[in-house]
Amino acid sequence: MRASILAKHRSFWLEEVAGDAPDAPPLDSDMRADVAIIGGGYVGLWTALGIKRLDPGCDVAVLEQDICGGGASGRNGGFVLSWWPKLSSLAALCGAEDAVRVAQGSEGAIDEIRSFCEAHAIDAHFRRAGWLWTATSSAQMDAWEGVVALCEKLGTGTFRRLPPNEVASRSGSRAHRAGVLESSAATVQPAALVRGLRRVALESGVRIFEGTRVVSFGRGRPARIRTPHGNVTADRLVIASNAWAAGIRELSRGIVAITSDMIVTAPAPERLRSLGWTGGECITDSQTMVDYYHVTRSGRIAFGKGGWGIALGGRIGPDFDRDARRAETVESDLRRYYPSLADVPVTHDWCGPIDRTPTSLPLLGRLGGREHIVYGVGWSGNGVGPSVIGGKVLASLALGLNDEWANHPLVGRSAGRFPPEPIRYAGAHIVRAAVASKERAEMRGEKPSWLSTRLARFAPAGLEDKT
Repeated sequence: MRASILAKHRSFWLEEVAGDAPDAPPLDSDMRADVAIIGGGYVGLWTALGIKRLDPGCDVAVLEQDICGGGASGRNGGFVLSWWPKLSSLAALCGAEDAVRVAQGSEGAIDEIRSFCEAHAIDAHFRRAGWLWTATSSAQMDAWEGVVALCEKLGTGTFRRLPPNEVASRSGSRAHRAGVLESSAATVQPAALVRGLRRVALESGVRIFEGTRVVSFGRGRPARIRTPHGNVTADRLVIASNAWAAGIRELSRGIVAITSDMIVTAPAPERLRSLGWTGGECITDSQTMVDYYHVTRSGRIAFGKGGWGIALGGRIGPDFDRDARRAETVESDLRRYYPSLADVPVTHDWCGPIDRTPTSLPLLGRLGGREHIVYGVGWSGNGVGPSVIGGKVLASLALGLNDEWANHPLVGRSAGRFPPEPIRYAGAHIVRAAVASKERAEMRGEKPSWLSTRLARFAPAGLEDKT
C-alpha cells in the first residue's frame, strides 16, 4: 500500500506497516454479492470473517473508500479496553445482570484478539499490562469511584485501587495523583492489527474493494449500492462505516463525528527507564477531553487527546486527518505530565474521526427495522476490543440467525439522541469551548467559571462513567 500511504496524511501506525501488501483494486463494474459490507476497518473485517466462519460459502464483499485501516482502525491510540468502565451505563441500558454479561464478554474479546493474532502470525505488538485510570488534577479525584463501587457491589470487574505512590511510579510522573488499575486491558499496534485482519479476510475468500466510496444505497431488497464506477446488488447489507455513518438519515441523530488527535515521539527507551515508566500500562486521565497514552514497543510515547474537531452532519473534511494547531495542544499536555522529557522530539502527528454516541456505547441493529440492512456504529473511541463483539453480532444479524449474538443485549437499544443539525453543530462548539475552559482552569488549580461548569454538563459521556 505504498502509493496510498503517500497519497494523504497518515498515522505513524500506518507508516510503520507501509508496504505490507498491495492495495486491493477499486470496484470498476457492476457485481452481485450475498452480503455487502460498507467499511473495511475492524468492525467490517471482523464481520466479514464472522460470516465466513458461520457460512464459508457466503459471498462477502467489503467496500472501503480508502484503504483498510485508513479510518479510525489505523489511527487510534492502540488501547484494547473492555466495557468495565461503562458498567453504570450498561446497567442503566439493559439491567445489572446483562450489564455484567456484556462487560465480561468484552473482556473475553481481548483474549480473542491475542489468540487470533497468534493463530494467524499477526505481529500486532499485543501486550496485556492493564489500564491506569488516573486523576491529574484535584477536580478529577475519585472520578472512577462510582464504577468501581458498582463492580464491587455486583461482585465482579477487575479494578484495583492503587496507592498514589504506585500510580505515580507506574505512570512515570507525579502529575498522576491517584488512580485505579483495570487489569484486563491491553495495547496493540492498531494498523498492524487491522492489516492482519485484512490479510486473513482475503485468504478466507472475502472480496475487498479499496478506494471504493459508497455514494448511496437503496433500502429495498435486494440492497442496491452505488459507487463511482460500479454498483453492487446484495441480498444483505452491513453498515460498518463508523463516523461516516453520521450522514445516514436513520443514524444521524444517534452519532456525532468528532476528532481525536495524536502525536508520537522519537524513541527514548533509556529516558523512560530512568522514569520507571516500563510497565506497559495504557493510561488515561479523567478529563472529558481525555488524554490517553502509552509507550510503544520501540520506546516511543504515543499520546492523544479526544474531542476537539466536530463535523457538521456527516461531512468529514481534511482537518480530520491533521491539524497542526491541535497537535500543539496535545504536545503541551504531554510536556505538562513529563517535563523532564521536554527535549524528546515529537516526530509524527495526526488525527481521525470518532463516531460518538450520547452514552459512548455503540449502536447495533436493523436499519429502520429492515431485516436485510444491519448496522454497527458509534464505538466512541473504544472500538478495538468491542469490535470483536460487533463483528459477531453483525455476522449473525446479516445471516438472519436467531442466536445469542443476534439477541445480544445491545441490539436495538437506543443510546440517546443528539439535537438535529445545525443546532447540534452550534451547540457542540459551545459545549466544547466550555469543557476546554473548565478543564484548563482545573489543571491550573483554579475554580472554573459558573457558566463553563454548567455548560460542560451537556457534554456526552466519555469512555468511562465518571462519578
